[in-house]
Amino acid sequence: MHKKIIVSLALDHGISEEALAMARHLKGDDGEILAVHVHETPNSTVNAYVSEDVMKRAVDGAKQKLEDRVADTPDVDPVLLHGNPGQSLTSYAQKIGADCIIVGSHKPGLSDFFLGSTASRVVRHAPCSVYVIR
Repeated sequence: MHKKIIVSLALDHGISEEALAMARHLKGDDGEILAVHVHETPNSTVNAYVSEDVMKRAVDGAKQKLEDRVADTPDVDPVLLHGNPGQSLTSYAQKIGADCIIVGSHKPGLSDFFLGSTASRVVRHAPCSVYVIR
């Protein structure tokens, strides 16, 4: 059984019931489930034209949306990270000693034929087990 499970989620897709069911199955009685969203900061070119107030509102909005998404799941703790999703998820997993990451993958295009780009990065670089849900 896993003690710390990260369920990666995009706020526009919500938290997958399939991912939560898998996490609950894998965590055992004393495990912990963390719903993690990575807020991507715009690149430096965009940052030059966006005020700090707008950026702060975007982060605050993402945080509130994440908290709303997990409000009905008392066994899940929300975590908001910043940066590149693949890198942020794997770094966070290593930092907290996660045992497992559950990540979704979209139907691939030619550029990411077998997995989505975030899922692909997580699978290649994660310090723990990774479950990919289509």
